[in-house]
Amino acid sequence: MIADPVSPSGAVAADPARDAAARQVAAWSGRPDAPVVRSFFDRATFTATHVVHDPATRQAAVVDSVLDYDPASGRTGHLSALAVLDYLRAEGLQVAWHLETHVHADHLSAAPWLQHQTGGALAIGAEIVRVQQVFGKIFNEGTEFARDGSQFDRLFTDGETFRLGAIDAIALHVPGHTPADMAFVIGDAAFIGDTLFMPDYGTARADFPGGDARMLYRSTRRLLSLPDATRLFLCHDYGAPGRPDFAWETTVGAERAGNIHVHDGVAEDSFVAMRTTRDAALDLPRLIMPSVQVNMRGGHLPPPESNGTRYIKIPLDTL
Repeated sequence: MIADPVSPSGAVAADPARDAAARQVAAWSGRPDAPVVRSFFDRATFTATHVVHDPATRQAAVVDSVLDYDPASGRTGHLSALAVLDYLRAEGLQVAWHLETHVHADHLSAAPWLQHQTGGALAIGAEIVRVQQVFGKIFNEGTEFARDGSQFDRLFTDGETFRLGAIDAIALHVPGHTPADMAFVIGDAAFIGDTLFMPDYGTARADFPGGDARMLYRSTRRLLSLPDATRLFLCHDYGAPGRPDFAWETTVGAERAGNIHVHDGVAEDSFVAMRTTRDAALDLPRLIMPSVQVNMRGGHLPPPESNGTRYIKIPLDTL
């Protein structure tokens, strides 16, 4: 459960999972054996894929990988994923995890393809089942589409701990953008998906089915109550006026001081009003139809039909 904020400064009620993550970050921050992160930016979808590894054991996790997809032709490709694979092999890394922070609506996941190449377990938050229920109905998937998360090897619950080699890790449920968003805190590095963006860009939208702006605010405050030195790795950057380069790494301290939507002092009701108004003016992501259909299946393409061809559905006048 997400604890309710008790003040606009970001203080929250008792939150054992968050507190455990904070202690973990403090223990790993500044250590020479802290996790190493290499990021790959896919300009076509503005997505940052992160490879995090334990320098002692060389165990790695791949977070939010990208499958190339051309909506005009329906063709898929692996150039983005190949860059990740080449790095893994060059560094001699052993992949233990393929982590998905949520069911993405703006890019297709390459996790199954990378998993076939490298091994490792595919994992997502346990609330994926809610997303599968909602979008299973929207896309009129039949009873053959399992809505129990069984397409993934591991479903993390809030506060569940795991390991990346010798490095402590914990999963934090941070819903709002979708009901299933999960942040993975590995050592002193947090991979937070679509919750916060760079300080000069703000926060993620909350208007998809199952999204909730008030819940998003509480999730951002939960993340921003981690130690200021916590390294935050974001899933996207769309650029910002006056900033020439794309960026996907920041800190809790920088977000608390300067995030244009949720810096310290922004009240919940004010955020909800802003986010709701802003979301109402946004277009749907260009790749939402193929992305959700594929990603709710754990990155697997829809099954082939009787002619051997796979199809993406586009529900008319629905979303």
